[in-house]
Amino acid sequence: MSLAVVILAAGKGTRMKSELPKVLHPIAGRPMVQHVVEAAAALEPANTVIVYGHGGERVREQVSGERLRWAEQAEQLGTGHAVAQALPELEEDVVLVLYGDVPLIRPDTLRDFVATVNDHTLALMTLTPDDPSGYGRIVRNEQGAVVRIVEQKDASDEELRIAEINTGILACTRRFLNDSLPRLSNSNAQGEYYLTDLIAMAVDAGLTVAASQPAFAWEVDGVNDRLQLARLERVYQRVQADTLMREGVTLLDPARLDVRGRATVANDVVIDVNVILEGDVTIGTGVRVGPNCLIRNATLGAGTVVEAHSVIDGAVVGEHCQVGPFARLRPGTELAARAKVGNFVETKKSQIGEGSKVNHLSYIGDSRVGRNVNVGAGTITCNYDGVNKFQTTMKDGAFIGSNSALVAPVTIGENATVGAGSVVTKDVPDNGLAVARGQQRNVDNWPRPSKK
Repeated sequence: MSLAVVILAAGKGTRMKSELPKVLHPIAGRPMVQHVVEAAAALEPANTVIVYGHGGERVREQVSGERLRWAEQAEQLGTGHAVAQALPELEEDVVLVLYGDVPLIRPDTLRDFVATVNDHTLALMTLTPDDPSGYGRIVRNEQGAVVRIVEQKDASDEELRIAEINTGILACTRRFLNDSLPRLSNSNAQGEYYLTDLIAMAVDAGLTVAASQPAFAWEVDGVNDRLQLARLERVYQRVQADTLMREGVTLLDPARLDVRGRATVANDVVIDVNVILEGDVTIGTGVRVGPNCLIRNATLGAGTVVEAHSVIDGAVVGEHCQVGPFARLRPGTELAARAKVGNFVETKKSQIGEGSKVNHLSYIGDSRVGRNVNVGAGTITCNYDGVNKFQTTMKDGAFIGSNSALVAPVTIGENATVGAGSVVTKDVPDNGLAVARGQQRNVDNWPRPSKK
């Protein structure tokens, strides 16, 4: 049967104490509702409808996915009312209801859950936590079958002793929703239209309620305040760390790694503490990453070493390179095999050839650096005139003396040498020497200034 997913994301989240809509608060650098959208997308639904309300335009701007539709809940009158706003957008056979503030639900759990739904069965996800306080309770009959859900504010003392709770996640046929949602009542302690009342309606209609629980309790944990947000962030990060370690990665402290995107990591990689992997990151076999590094939207070739306190952002690093410590590779940087970018070096939109070295205290931008080039300490490429940017080329075997400024556009020829302290404004021929500095003059017996 065809599947539609409805994601409820209309709440303000008063306890977050924020102007940002609750579902846009991030887990691993992305809005929590985006995690739900991606979990739902793994089921390949024909249609996904996000019910939005508070801060709706911001939600629509920041959430992306295929085949997304939107339904507005102008007034927050309960979960049943929220799903009713999505009904006009639904044409599929089965409808799965998820929540934008329950971000860690796993696709495998949802896949098994939805598979139980048919014309005679409604699926309900429950949980038996250590403390059920604050949640609706699952009421079963003497045969153990689910007969209804009672919200805590409406529960009797006996019902409050029930340990099994409602997570809010359910799946049923669209036909059942069409028939039942218009009959919901708000005659309860909160004056809202509860989606949970559908359970008793299903039982009255002769449907079986198939209750199941997730493999991990954190899959159905919701976020209502920043404490819960922080707690789920750590859960998410521990799951990512465990996955990497199972795939052959050594993490010197699994609690001090953050993955904020998609990391593809090969065998025998060693990652030190306080490393952040952000965006799309690919790390080859045998790479070593030192402490306190940020790697964002980058590729690291096999055998490369990234020393401490380095930032690699939008760069492609070849095999057996050395980066850092305290290096910054900005977007557009490409290092060929065995290249070295050392301490306090910044590169941007530059190709650095095989075996070339930029060891210390340099800026290389908008440059094409050939093979086996040596760039001395304090060298900068002057690539920007305040309006336009220009390219610097250093051909194979060039040697750039320390404290030189290469004023682009300029080309340093093959095996050419630039003397230390030079300001180079003209091309240097192959095998040539460029010296561009004032002539030194010594004054004998010069008296130093003294204090008066």
